[in-house]
Amino acid sequence: MATTCCDHSKEVERVKKNLIEEETLYDIAELFKAFADTTRIKIISVLKEEELCVGAISELLNISQSAISHQLRALKNAKIVKHTRHGKQIFYTLDDEHIKKIYDMGLEHITKG
Repeated sequence: MATTCCDHSKEVERVKKNLIEEETLYDIAELFKAFADTTRIKIISVLKEEELCVGAISELLNISQSAISHQLRALKNAKIVKHTRHGKQIFYTLDDEHIKKIYDMGLEHITKG
């Protein structure tokens, strides 16, 4: 163990008791990786406003439907979006309010004065 100038043993023990499991930390990192793509963030930003099909997302973002579908698959795998079927159409929406909060917090962080 490295030598330190002070005794932090109480703090170290307190933190050790509250450490999150490695697998959970990995899952959190994977969630944030899913946010780490401009196209996926654009999709999240439009789905934050409305439940939409691939064609509508493609039109709004001026990105091919195949590219949108590819990114939606990644977002679905990361549990960021979910889909529902209305007849032959599949509509996408954000998975839950947590996703909206994560997006809004990122936006606020970037745009604050």
